[in-house]
Amino acid sequence: MDLLNGFVALANFVLIPAIAYGSQLALGALGVTLIYGILRFSNFAHGDTMAVGTMVTVLATWGLQAMGVSFGPLPTALLAIPIGILGATALVLLTDKYVYKFYRAQKAKPVILVIVSMGVMFIYNGLTRIIIGPDDYRFADGERFVISARTFRDMTGLEEGLALRTTQVITVITAIVVVAALFWFLNKTRTGKSMRAFSDNEDLALLSGINPERVVLVTWLIVASLATVAGVLYGLDKSFKAFTYFQLLLPIFAAAIVGGLGNPLGAIAGGFVIAFSEVGITYAWKKVLTYVLPPALEPDGLVQVLSTEYKFAVSFVILVIVLLFRPTGLFRGKSL
Repeated sequence: MDLLNGFVALANFVLIPAIAYGSQLALGALGVTLIYGILRFSNFAHGDTMAVGTMVTVLATWGLQAMGVSFGPLPTALLAIPIGILGATALVLLTDKYVYKFYRAQKAKPVILVIVSMGVMFIYNGLTRIIIGPDDYRFADGERFVISARTFRDMTGLEEGLALRTTQVITVITAIVVVAALFWFLNKTRTGKSMRAFSDNEDLALLSGINPERVVLVTWLIVASLATVAGVLYGLDKSFKAFTYFQLLLPIFAAAIVGGLGNPLGAIAGGFVIAFSEVGITYAWKKVLTYVLPPALEPDGLVQVLSTEYKFAVSFVILVIVLLFRPTGLFRGKSL
Protein backbone atom coordinates (compact mmCIF):
# COMPACT_ATOMS: atom_id res chain seq x y z
CA MET A 1 0.00 0.00 0.00
CA ASP A 2 2.87 2.35 0.80
CA LEU A 3 4.34 1.73 -2.65
CA LEU A 4 1.01 2.65 -4.25
CA ASN A 5 0.84 5.82 -2.15
CA GLY A 6 4.39 6.64 -3.19
CA PHE A 7 3.56 6.14 -6.86
CA VAL A 8 0.44 8.32 -6.57
CA ALA A 9 2.49 11.06 -4.91
CA LEU A 10 5.10 10.75 -7.66
CA ALA A 11 2.43 10.97 -10.36
CA ASN A 12 0.68 13.88 -8.66
CA PHE A 13 3.72 16.07 -8.14
CA VAL A 14 6.21 14.97 -10.81
CA LEU A 15 4.87 12.82 -13.65
CA ILE A 16 1.64 14.65 -14.53
CA PRO A 17 3.02 18.21 -14.14
CA ALA A 18 6.15 17.29 -16.12
CA ILE A 19 4.14 15.71 -18.95
CA ALA A 20 1.91 18.80 -19.21
CA TYR A 21 4.86 21.20 -19.00
CA GLY A 22 6.84 19.09 -21.47
CA SER A 23 3.96 19.25 -23.95
CA GLN A 24 3.95 23.04 -23.70
CA LEU A 25 7.73 23.26 -24.13
CA ALA A 26 7.61 20.82 -27.06
CA LEU A 27 5.13 23.01 -28.96
CA GLY A 28 7.22 26.09 -28.24
CA ALA A 29 10.43 24.33 -29.27
CA LEU A 30 8.83 23.18 -32.53
CA GLY A 31 8.34 26.82 -33.51
CA VAL A 32 11.97 27.64 -32.70
CA THR A 33 13.30 24.64 -34.62
CA LEU A 34 11.15 25.41 -37.70
CA ILE A 35 12.49 28.95 -37.84
CA TYR A 36 16.05 27.73 -37.45
CA GLY A 37 15.68 24.87 -39.90
CA ILE A 38 13.93 26.83 -42.66
CA LEU A 39 14.75 30.53 -42.18
CA ARG A 40 18.15 29.73 -40.66
CA PHE A 41 18.30 31.95 -37.60
CA SER A 42 17.53 31.63 -33.91
CA ASN A 43 14.37 33.62 -33.25
CA PHE A 44 14.78 35.21 -29.82
CA ALA A 45 11.36 36.83 -30.19
CA HIS A 46 9.58 33.47 -30.05
CA GLY A 47 8.73 33.64 -26.35
CA ASP A 48 7.15 37.05 -26.78
CA THR A 49 5.36 35.83 -29.91
CA MET A 50 3.74 33.31 -27.57
CA ALA A 51 2.89 36.19 -25.23
CA VAL A 52 1.25 38.21 -28.02
CA GLY A 53 -0.85 35.28 -29.24
CA THR A 54 -1.89 34.46 -25.68
CA MET A 55 -2.68 38.11 -24.93
CA VAL A 56 -5.03 38.32 -27.92
CA THR A 57 -6.63 35.05 -26.82
CA VAL A 58 -7.11 36.38 -23.27
CA LEU A 59 -8.72 39.59 -24.57
CA ALA A 60 -10.96 37.58 -26.90
CA THR A 61 -11.86 35.26 -23.98
CA TRP A 62 -12.91 38.23 -21.86
CA GLY A 63 -15.00 39.49 -24.77
CA LEU A 64 -16.74 36.14 -25.20
CA GLN A 65 -17.40 35.90 -21.47
CA ALA A 66 -18.84 39.44 -21.47
CA MET A 67 -21.26 38.31 -24.19
CA GLY A 68 -22.27 35.31 -22.10
CA VAL A 69 -20.48 32.78 -24.31
CA SER A 70 -18.92 29.78 -22.58
CA PHE A 71 -17.62 26.35 -23.52
CA GLY A 72 -19.39 24.37 -20.82
CA PRO A 73 -16.94 22.50 -18.59
CA LEU A 74 -14.02 23.46 -20.86
CA PRO A 75 -12.19 26.82 -20.76
CA THR A 76 -13.71 29.54 -22.95
CA ALA A 77 -10.17 30.33 -24.13
CA LEU A 78 -10.31 27.26 -26.39
CA LEU A 79 -12.95 29.07 -28.45
CA ALA A 80 -10.76 32.19 -28.56
CA ILE A 81 -7.55 30.46 -29.73
CA PRO A 82 -8.30 31.02 -33.46
CA ILE A 83 -8.55 34.77 -32.77
CA GLY A 84 -5.23 34.64 -30.92
CA ILE A 85 -3.63 32.80 -33.85
CA LEU A 86 -4.91 35.48 -36.25
CA GLY A 87 -3.46 38.21 -34.04
CA ALA A 88 -0.06 36.54 -33.72
CA THR A 89 0.00 35.72 -37.44
CA ALA A 90 -0.74 39.31 -38.43
CA LEU A 91 2.05 40.59 -36.19
CA VAL A 92 4.74 38.13 -37.34
CA LEU A 93 3.86 38.65 -41.01
CA LEU A 94 4.12 42.42 -40.59
CA THR A 95 7.42 41.95 -38.78
CA ASP A 96 8.73 39.71 -41.54
CA LYS A 97 7.65 42.15 -44.25
CA TYR A 98 9.14 45.25 -42.67
CA VAL A 99 12.10 43.77 -40.77
CA TYR A 100 13.31 40.26 -41.64
CA LYS A 101 12.67 40.46 -45.38
CA PHE A 102 15.18 43.29 -45.73
CA TYR A 103 17.93 41.22 -44.10
CA ARG A 104 17.08 38.15 -46.17
CA ALA A 105 17.44 40.24 -49.31
CA GLN A 106 20.82 41.44 -48.07
CA LYS A 107 21.89 37.83 -47.40
CA ALA A 108 22.69 38.88 -43.86
CA LYS A 109 24.57 36.45 -41.64
CA PRO A 110 22.50 34.49 -39.12
CA VAL A 111 24.07 36.36 -36.22
CA ILE A 112 22.68 39.62 -37.61
CA LEU A 113 19.19 38.14 -37.73
CA VAL A 114 19.61 36.92 -34.15
CA ILE A 115 20.41 40.46 -33.01
CA VAL A 116 17.47 41.81 -35.01
CA SER A 117 15.16 39.23 -33.42
CA MET A 118 16.31 40.44 -29.99
CA GLY A 119 15.14 43.93 -30.92
CA VAL A 120 11.83 42.50 -32.11
CA MET A 121 11.57 40.61 -28.81
CA PHE A 122 11.77 43.82 -26.78
CA ILE A 123 9.20 45.51 -29.02
CA TYR A 124 6.77 42.59 -28.66
CA ASN A 125 7.30 42.51 -24.91
CA GLY A 126 6.67 46.24 -24.57
CA LEU A 127 3.61 46.02 -26.82
CA THR A 128 2.14 43.25 -24.69
CA ARG A 129 2.68 45.15 -21.46
CA ILE A 130 1.20 48.35 -22.90
CA ILE A 131 -1.96 46.60 -24.12
CA ILE A 132 -2.74 44.19 -21.28
CA GLY A 133 -0.39 45.33 -18.53
CA PRO A 134 2.31 43.58 -16.47
CA ASP A 135 -0.02 41.85 -14.02
CA ASP A 136 -0.71 38.18 -13.52
CA TYR A 137 -4.02 37.01 -15.06
CA ARG A 138 -5.88 33.73 -14.65
CA PHE A 139 -8.32 33.11 -17.48
CA ALA A 140 -9.18 29.42 -17.06
CA ASP A 141 -12.88 28.86 -16.41
CA GLY A 142 -15.11 25.79 -16.56
CA GLU A 143 -14.41 22.67 -14.53
CA ARG A 144 -11.15 22.89 -12.64
CA PHE A 145 -10.54 19.17 -12.08
CA VAL A 146 -11.17 16.00 -14.03
CA ILE A 147 -10.67 14.23 -10.72
CA SER A 148 -9.88 15.86 -7.38
CA ALA A 149 -7.59 14.49 -4.68
CA ARG A 150 -10.52 13.94 -2.30
CA THR A 151 -12.53 12.05 -4.92
CA PHE A 152 -9.51 9.88 -5.74
CA ARG A 153 -8.96 9.05 -2.06
CA ASP A 154 -12.63 8.15 -1.63
CA MET A 155 -12.52 5.92 -4.72
CA THR A 156 -9.31 4.08 -3.90
CA GLY A 157 -9.00 4.25 -0.13
CA LEU A 158 -5.38 5.37 -0.47
CA GLU A 159 -3.84 7.95 1.82
CA GLU A 160 -2.50 10.00 -1.09
CA GLY A 161 -4.88 11.76 -3.46
CA LEU A 162 -4.35 12.23 -7.19
CA ALA A 163 -5.54 15.56 -8.59
CA LEU A 164 -5.85 15.74 -12.37
CA ARG A 165 -6.59 19.24 -13.61
CA THR A 166 -8.69 19.84 -16.70
CA THR A 167 -5.99 22.09 -18.18
CA GLN A 168 -3.40 19.31 -17.91
CA VAL A 169 -5.59 16.88 -19.84
CA ILE A 170 -6.38 19.56 -22.45
CA THR A 171 -2.67 20.34 -22.79
CA VAL A 172 -1.64 16.76 -23.51
CA ILE A 173 -4.53 16.03 -25.90
CA THR A 174 -4.04 19.31 -27.79
CA ALA A 175 -0.29 18.75 -28.06
CA ILE A 176 -0.79 15.26 -29.50
CA VAL A 177 -3.31 16.53 -32.07
CA VAL A 178 -1.18 19.53 -33.08
CA VAL A 179 2.04 17.52 -33.39
CA ALA A 180 0.29 14.80 -35.41
CA ALA A 181 -1.21 17.42 -37.74
CA LEU A 182 2.17 19.14 -38.16
CA PHE A 183 4.02 15.93 -39.02
CA TRP A 184 1.26 14.91 -41.43
CA PHE A 185 1.52 18.33 -43.10
CA LEU A 186 5.32 18.21 -43.39
CA ASN A 187 5.44 14.65 -44.71
CA LYS A 188 2.29 14.27 -46.80
CA THR A 189 1.44 17.63 -48.38
CA ARG A 190 3.19 19.27 -51.30
CA THR A 191 3.80 22.48 -49.36
CA GLY A 192 5.25 20.55 -46.42
CA LYS A 193 7.60 18.63 -48.70
CA SER A 194 8.67 21.94 -50.26
CA MET A 195 9.49 23.28 -46.80
CA ARG A 196 11.56 20.20 -46.00
CA ALA A 197 13.40 20.46 -49.32
CA PHE A 198 14.07 24.16 -48.71
CA SER A 199 15.44 23.31 -45.27
CA ASP A 200 17.71 20.53 -46.58
CA ASN A 201 19.19 22.43 -49.53
CA GLU A 202 18.01 25.95 -50.33
CA ASP A 203 19.87 26.28 -53.65
CA LEU A 204 18.64 22.94 -54.98
CA ALA A 205 15.10 23.76 -53.85
CA LEU A 206 15.18 27.06 -55.75
CA LEU A 207 16.42 25.27 -58.88
CA SER A 208 13.50 22.87 -58.50
CA GLY A 209 11.05 25.76 -58.80
CA ILE A 210 10.08 26.09 -55.13
CA ASN A 211 8.83 29.58 -54.31
CA PRO A 212 10.92 30.80 -51.34
CA GLU A 213 8.43 33.52 -50.35
CA ARG A 214 5.65 30.96 -50.12
CA VAL A 215 7.84 28.78 -47.91
CA VAL A 216 8.58 31.75 -45.66
CA LEU A 217 4.88 32.67 -45.48
CA VAL A 218 3.76 29.16 -44.55
CA THR A 219 6.57 28.85 -42.02
CA TRP A 220 5.48 32.01 -40.20
CA LEU A 221 1.85 30.86 -40.28
CA ILE A 222 2.78 27.56 -38.63
CA VAL A 223 5.13 29.21 -36.13
CA ALA A 224 2.50 31.78 -35.09
CA SER A 225 -0.06 29.00 -34.63
CA LEU A 226 2.32 26.83 -32.58
CA ALA A 227 3.39 29.81 -30.46
CA THR A 228 -0.20 30.80 -29.71
CA VAL A 229 -1.34 27.29 -28.85
CA ALA A 230 1.72 26.70 -26.64
CA GLY A 231 1.28 30.07 -24.92
CA VAL A 232 -2.43 29.58 -24.28
CA LEU A 233 -1.91 26.06 -22.91
CA TYR A 234 0.80 27.35 -20.58
CA GLY A 235 -1.39 30.27 -19.48
CA LEU A 236 -4.38 28.03 -18.81
CA ASP A 237 -2.28 25.56 -16.86
CA LYS A 238 -0.59 28.28 -14.80
CA SER A 239 -1.40 31.94 -15.52
CA PHE A 240 -0.70 34.68 -18.05
CA LYS A 241 1.99 37.24 -17.33
CA ALA A 242 3.94 38.96 -20.10
CA PHE A 243 7.34 38.62 -18.42
CA THR A 244 6.83 34.89 -17.81
CA TYR A 245 6.89 34.23 -21.55
CA PHE A 246 10.14 36.15 -21.83
CA GLN A 247 11.59 33.79 -19.22
CA LEU A 248 10.21 30.74 -21.06
CA LEU A 249 12.58 31.50 -23.93
CA LEU A 250 15.44 29.77 -22.08
CA PRO A 251 13.77 26.36 -21.49
CA ILE A 252 12.25 26.47 -24.99
CA PHE A 253 15.62 27.06 -26.63
CA ALA A 254 17.18 24.48 -24.32
CA ALA A 255 14.55 21.96 -25.45
CA ALA A 256 15.19 22.70 -29.13
CA ILE A 257 18.97 22.45 -28.75
CA VAL A 258 18.93 19.36 -26.53
CA GLY A 259 16.76 17.54 -29.06
CA GLY A 260 18.71 18.82 -32.05
CA LEU A 261 18.11 22.29 -33.44
CA GLY A 262 16.27 22.07 -36.75
CA ASN A 263 14.90 18.58 -36.00
CA PRO A 264 11.14 18.61 -35.18
CA LEU A 265 11.23 15.18 -33.53
CA GLY A 266 14.17 16.32 -31.43
CA ALA A 267 12.27 19.42 -30.31
CA ILE A 268 9.52 17.21 -28.86
CA ALA A 269 11.98 14.93 -27.08
CA GLY A 270 13.96 17.91 -25.82
CA GLY A 271 10.81 19.49 -24.39
CA PHE A 272 10.18 16.46 -22.19
CA VAL A 273 13.85 16.14 -21.19
CA ILE A 274 13.87 19.74 -19.97
CA ALA A 275 10.47 19.47 -18.29
CA PHE A 276 11.29 16.30 -16.35
CA SER A 277 14.69 17.71 -15.40
CA GLU A 278 13.25 20.97 -14.09
CA VAL A 279 10.40 19.32 -12.19
CA GLY A 280 12.48 16.43 -10.86
CA ILE A 281 15.41 18.51 -9.62
CA THR A 282 13.24 21.16 -7.95
CA TYR A 283 10.80 18.72 -6.32
CA ALA A 284 11.13 17.86 -2.63
CA TRP A 285 11.32 14.06 -2.68
CA LYS A 286 10.76 13.48 1.05
CA LYS A 287 7.11 12.42 0.72
CA VAL A 288 7.79 9.85 -2.02
CA LEU A 289 10.88 8.46 -0.29
CA THR A 290 9.01 8.17 3.02
CA TYR A 291 6.55 5.79 1.36
CA VAL A 292 9.18 3.83 -0.57
CA LEU A 293 12.06 3.47 1.92
CA PRO A 294 11.99 1.50 5.17
CA PRO A 295 11.48 3.57 8.35
CA ALA A 296 15.18 3.42 9.27
CA LEU A 297 16.15 5.12 6.02
CA GLU A 298 13.45 7.79 5.93
CA PRO A 299 15.02 11.19 5.16
CA ASP A 300 14.92 14.03 7.66
CA GLY A 301 15.24 16.86 5.14
CA LEU A 302 13.22 17.76 2.08
CA VAL A 303 15.60 15.95 -0.32
CA GLN A 304 15.33 18.85 -2.75
CA VAL A 305 18.33 19.59 -4.96
CA LEU A 306 17.19 23.13 -5.87
CA SER A 307 14.24 25.26 -4.87
CA THR A 308 11.60 26.03 -7.49
CA GLU A 309 12.98 29.55 -7.94
CA TYR A 310 15.98 28.01 -9.68
CA LYS A 311 14.13 25.84 -12.18
CA PHE A 312 15.32 27.93 -15.14
CA ALA A 313 18.90 27.41 -13.93
CA VAL A 314 18.36 23.69 -14.62
CA SER A 315 17.57 24.49 -18.25
CA PHE A 316 20.66 26.68 -18.47
CA VAL A 317 22.98 24.01 -17.08
CA ILE A 318 21.57 21.34 -19.42
CA LEU A 319 21.91 23.76 -22.35
CA VAL A 320 25.58 24.44 -21.54
CA ILE A 321 26.37 20.74 -21.14
CA VAL A 322 24.76 19.87 -24.48
CA LEU A 323 26.51 22.72 -26.30
CA LEU A 324 29.87 21.61 -24.87
CA PHE A 325 29.63 17.87 -25.44
CA ARG A 326 26.96 17.30 -28.12
CA PRO A 327 26.16 20.53 -29.99
CA THR A 328 24.01 18.68 -32.55
CA GLY A 329 21.67 17.43 -29.79
CA LEU A 330 20.15 14.03 -29.17
CA PHE A 331 18.74 13.67 -32.69
CA ARG A 332 21.73 15.18 -34.51
CA GLY A 333 20.20 18.45 -35.63
CA LYS A 334 22.17 21.42 -36.89
CA SER A 335 24.87 22.76 -34.60
CA LEU A 336 25.00 26.43 -33.69
